[in-house]
Amino acid sequence: MKINSYIRKSISRQFMALICFFILLFLLGGLVLVYLQDSVNNEYVNNRKELVEKQATVRQIETKLNSAMFNVRGYFAYNNENLKESALSQQADVAKLINELDKMVTTEEDIRFSTELSSFYHFYFDEAMPEAIAYFESGDNDAVASIANNGATDRINTFQQLQTSYLQSVSKSLTDEVSKLTSHIAMLQVAFLIYIIIVLAIVLLLGRMMVRRIGKPLTDFALTANEVAKGNEAEITLVKNREDELATLSTAFEQMYLSIQEKEQDLLAQNEELQAQQDELQAQQFELEKVLETVQLNEDALMRRNRFINGLSSSLDKQEVLESIIINMCDVVRADRGIIIEVESSAFAAYGISNEGAEQFTRHLYTGMFHRLEMEKSPFTIVRDLHISEKGYHLETGKVHDLYVPIIAASGGISAIMMLSRFACGFTEMEMEEFIALAKQIGISLDKIHLFEQTEKDRILNRDILNNVQEGIQLVSTKGDIIHANSKFYEIMSDKGKLEILGGQKWQEWTGKLQENLEDTDALISYIKQSMEDSQTESFIYKLREDRIVKVYSEHLYRGDEKFGTVFVYRDITMEYEVDKMKSEFVSTVSHELRTPLASILGFTELIINRDLKPDRQKKYLNTIYGETKRLTSLINDFLDVQRMEAGKQTYEKKYIELLPILERVVENQEVNITKHQINIHNSQKNTFILGDRSKIEQAFTNIINNAIKYSPDGGNIDISIYQEDGYLKVAVKDQGLGIPETALDKLFTKFYRIDNSDRRKIGGTGLGLAIVKEIMLAHEGDITINSEYGKGSTFIMSFPSVEWNMETSAKDVTDEKVRYKVMVVEDDYSLAELIIQELQESDFHAFYSKNGIEGLKKMEEVQPDALVLDIMLEDNKMDGWDIMKAMKSSENMKNIPIVVSTALDEKEKGIALGANDYLVKPYPPSQLSRSIMQTLLKMGKIGQVLIPEEQE
Repeated sequence: MKINSYIRKSISRQFMALICFFILLFLLGGLVLVYLQDSVNNEYVNNRKELVEKQATVRQIETKLNSAMFNVRGYFAYNNENLKESALSQQADVAKLINELDKMVTTEEDIRFSTELSSFYHFYFDEAMPEAIAYFESGDNDAVASIANNGATDRINTFQQLQTSYLQSVSKSLTDEVSKLTSHIAMLQVAFLIYIIIVLAIVLLLGRMMVRRIGKPLTDFALTANEVAKGNEAEITLVKNREDELATLSTAFEQMYLSIQEKEQDLLAQNEELQAQQDELQAQQFELEKVLETVQLNEDALMRRNRFINGLSSSLDKQEVLESIIINMCDVVRADRGIIIEVESSAFAAYGISNEGAEQFTRHLYTGMFHRLEMEKSPFTIVRDLHISEKGYHLETGKVHDLYVPIIAASGGISAIMMLSRFACGFTEMEMEEFIALAKQIGISLDKIHLFEQTEKDRILNRDILNNVQEGIQLVSTKGDIIHANSKFYEIMSDKGKLEILGGQKWQEWTGKLQENLEDTDALISYIKQSMEDSQTESFIYKLREDRIVKVYSEHLYRGDEKFGTVFVYRDITMEYEVDKMKSEFVSTVSHELRTPLASILGFTELIINRDLKPDRQKKYLNTIYGETKRLTSLINDFLDVQRMEAGKQTYEKKYIELLPILERVVENQEVNITKHQINIHNSQKNTFILGDRSKIEQAFTNIINNAIKYSPDGGNIDISIYQEDGYLKVAVKDQGLGIPETALDKLFTKFYRIDNSDRRKIGGTGLGLAIVKEIMLAHEGDITINSEYGKGSTFIMSFPSVEWNMETSAKDVTDEKVRYKVMVVEDDYSLAELIIQELQESDFHAFYSKNGIEGLKKMEEVQPDALVLDIMLEDNKMDGWDIMKAMKSSENMKNIPIVVSTALDEKEKGIALGANDYLVKPYPPSQLSRSIMQTLLKMGKIGQVLIPEEQE
């Protein structure tokens, strides 16, 4: 009873009690269902496990028996002892499996199968098989066959059928277990569904009970409260026979309702008294509003004045101030539109005026009222009729009052003109006096802006001058604090982002940060301190941590007789320092490079002069002198090339040339003197033509390949690749040598620069080669770059602008063309070859081209031309023009081809003697060549007769 009373006193306890009852009921039903489900599952799992094990054991027995029988038969068939032993070994396994099966016997059918299995086991392994094996081993095969025919085979077949029937029975039992499980699960599902329906019914019953006990009383309270809120009389029904919150709430609500009724009567009485007081206050308010309106007007005027003054003083930007002036002036004087213009700069600002109107006023400033303002220097007004553009939708005539106000500068002249317009009324004398006072303030403000602009202009000019000098300038106070420093100072000292914050810092702060970038900070700080105390006449040189050399000197700065600070000037002399260093090294290197070959020449020459030497020894010494002389010549040529390049007097004879033959020749020359290196050329381009100077390009290739050999002292492969990339024909020379440190890459192409380490000093060199190569590449509108990893080799990439070259004609094209005459051109100068081919084509010849003798002879074997235009001095060292003529005259197929020689050599007699039909000495008119070929072919009748032409004038 105590528990029941405790629950009834609280709605929340009642609700929690119902919830607990429901949860307890739900859990109880759920546990029952789970228990039943688990029982069904366990029963199924145990039964199935027994059947599966039984089935597996029978199948193993079946397998073992079949294996034994097959092995015995194999033994009888092949007399293989292994098969016999295998069959006999199956007996123990089968016996073991039979014992395991006996432990699983549960049904009558299991007992019958187990008994039959034991009987068959004894029959087969103890009787039939030993007996048959004994007969077989004694050679009595008929006895073996008799055993099989006299019942053994039938016994085996009968057992196998029994075994198969038993396995089927076990499988059927497994299926029956599954069906049984399915049936139990279906029954559990039906029970679960009934359980859910019961639970829902209980929930519905509990909900209905809660609604009746709690919802209905709350609804009655809500209706009563609405009536009370509307001011209506309401009857409050107390909740009886309850001890919970609803009973307390109903009692409290009734008391509150009675209290409200009492207080409402008091408020009605007070309201009548307040109504009388309100009437009196409204009369006082009317009088105060009139006073407030006057105060607001004055305040509004003061606010406009304040905005005007703030606009004058809030900014130093001229345009911003002019716009503020005209807007605030229109507001102060109640003008409808206005404009102000500065006389000197013509800067203006307008309010209520279009851009066209403002431009018109500016354009006609000096043809309008300016002269009157300049004379009177006081405001005046002009009254005029409204212009049609100013009327808007008004049809009647109106007046406009224009006020002109001069802004007087401190110098007494007019600095600006202001024009204001009113449409409603004119300007009074009192307002005119006010405008004069305002104009004075405007004049002062414009004078201040003009002074600021001039000061700012001077400051920017001084700053730009300081920032564009090549020295870093730093001004420090007498205490050592930074007053100012230019951008070059930050650039010289270190990273600009780290030191730019030094401006305005104290001595300890900025000197402390400088220590991060200096090698010998104490020496510089000591110099700065001494310079601040005493005037230093000597400069000071110090080194930054990134190997930059800086020279600093100082001078005191005075204002009158008082010392204001000290100016320090920092000059970056790294380049001068490095140049001096490189010059010293260059002088030392050149001295070595000159003295060494001169010593050899002098020594061997002295030996040849003063001693009687054998011819072979004398020839050896002369070869040595010749080699050292060539070395000196190359060194002097490098000096002369550098001098000409620096003076801008280096000339280039640019023609269309092919890079591949030049590279091959340079490689061939280098391979004579190497034993440890293997030079490979990889060409992926059919077209390797460029526009360039052959000798300079060959010089550049020789230098780069020679460096690759020289700086690969241990040998290795040198790979030269020719490829096309980004519109450039590129030649990459890759070695496996010493490599180049990353710190030296940006200085590598500087004149006289050599990497400072012992490995390279032993190799030698002047430091001019790569600088000359760089100049040659730039002169050919190309470039040279390098990729290198120190200790692993380097790759120099030379880039040449690509040129399109489509001059060559294939033999097939010549054969297919139906032209009258075919002319072969053999010429190593591609520009001249293109000119000759163009001339021949315009003269109705079909011309095809070859760049060297070997290729030309091959083409003439394929397609015999009607004539040959031949250059004598070909770039191919293997065969020149004379060799081609000799080869043709010795060939039955080509000896009758007419030859016209086109060369710069004046050796006409030799050419005619070797079989030339005509001999033209360059330069000559292209049309002369066409005429000569045509005359030769016509006179010969294409039968191979030789024509000796007359001498050309």
